[in-house]
Amino acid sequence: MNKVLIKTLITVTLGMGFVAGGTASGLAAENQVTETEGKNLYVIAFENELPKEYEEVIEKAGGQVVKALPEVGGIQAQSDDLAFLSNLKKVPSIEVANKEVPLALNQPATIPNLAETAAINEQGSLWDAQWDMQRVTNNGKSYEIETGGYVNDEGETVHKAVIGVIDTGIDPLHPDLQKNLLGGRNLVPAGMDATETGDPNDIVDRNGHGTHVSGIIAADGHVKGVGPDLGIRTYRVFYSEQALTLPSIIIDGIIAAANDKVDVINMSLRLYNTSKTIIEGETYKTTADTLLWKRAIQYALKNDVTVVGGSGNESLNLDDKNEVTDYLNTLYEPFGITLKGPTTVVPAQMPGVINVSASNKWSTQQLAFFSNYGNSAIDVAAPGGDYGAEYAETLDPATADITNLILSTWPTYLGLPYTYNAGTSMAAPQVAGIAGVIKAANPDLKPSQVSAIIKQTAIDYGKPGQDALYGSGEANAYRALMDVKK
Repeated sequence: MNKVLIKTLITVTLGMGFVAGGTASGLAAENQVTETEGKNLYVIAFENELPKEYEEVIEKAGGQVVKALPEVGGIQAQSDDLAFLSNLKKVPSIEVANKEVPLALNQPATIPNLAETAAINEQGSLWDAQWDMQRVTNNGKSYEIETGGYVNDEGETVHKAVIGVIDTGIDPLHPDLQKNLLGGRNLVPAGMDATETGDPNDIVDRNGHGTHVSGIIAADGHVKGVGPDLGIRTYRVFYSEQALTLPSIIIDGIIAAANDKVDVINMSLRLYNTSKTIIEGETYKTTADTLLWKRAIQYALKNDVTVVGGSGNESLNLDDKNEVTDYLNTLYEPFGITLKGPTTVVPAQMPGVINVSASNKWSTQQLAFFSNYGNSAIDVAAPGGDYGAEYAETLDPATADITNLILSTWPTYLGLPYTYNAGTSMAAPQVAGIAGVIKAANPDLKPSQVSAIIKQTAIDYGKPGQDALYGSGEANAYRALMDVKK
């Protein structure tokens, strides 16, 4: 058989969650946002809807409105006035306001001197390397029931459901994604770095993460997604190759996706919320960005959008709120942030969001070594990949087997068109794809019903019944669609 060998990027993304301010190397995100240094940005949540005179309110306090978020009663503002926050506290209609902390996707963990190839067979397929997709679709049997769309008489794909991917963007010309890409929006304001002009149509992925996630959902080419005919709408909320952002940009992305009437939102990202946050000596019972994020999730759910999030990649027991808080304090201390009290993952642990842990190729009793877990936290698991059983036991890079990772699309202009990655970032889109094909099969289902079907039809790995690792089990598209079609 004539085979074409394609070398794949070995960018193993084990940490695609958020850290406030920086990366594993200790380089602060504030130092990377060169174009916004000195522009003190704030998030402000009003108690109810935005008052008509909100711009005047902010100006009187010593600031300027940068972005209004009327759907959730919030704004982003800029001020160089040291008394700005104090002035805002005097406004009765404002519930909470705080300085906005830049966020970054964790940087990829890599195994040096590791090389691998993936073979495209003569039919042009990398299916043999997609163990995750084989498992989630029951070796492709779910495609026989629902792919997320169909080809009409004119040869055009009609998308029966659309997934909003809030991430780093997409390679809009990737051959495996092009036919399912319905556009999207760039929510990154002008000036965040030298390349950002504020063009709402600039959805080009600078990092690769969003392209990889999109392929897991709806690729149709050398690799296949869970729903190879699902529509994708991209909401780019990260800028630069380092994938930096601000909370208000993500909130804007959630609102935009809901307003565009997508069926499902995937967020392979997260931050943490605690009962008490101390930023530069100021104490907050809740921060404005977390409050507005909660409102944005509720806004999406009320608009019949199913929301999926990853549980995070720190190997934390999310049931042990103090363990999570202690971990974060170690991480955030260099940036002048202290957390106190119980901590939860945002958005994954918010009401109505499907919280996904990462399963692996080699075990039905253990999660991927990096995945967060918790009996009261996890709804379902899905393949997120890892380095294999021997690596999980020894943590010796020499034992790493990358065929245990998740193969998906990658921006062609960043190297080669496919890469192996791992993380709850890869697990969440598996579930988002399942939610998408469920909606394609039955458009009338509400988010709570979609969530219930995914949980009820999950394969019960781990301890019998609900457990801390898998929740209800590993999500499965074939079983879910069989249930919908009854």
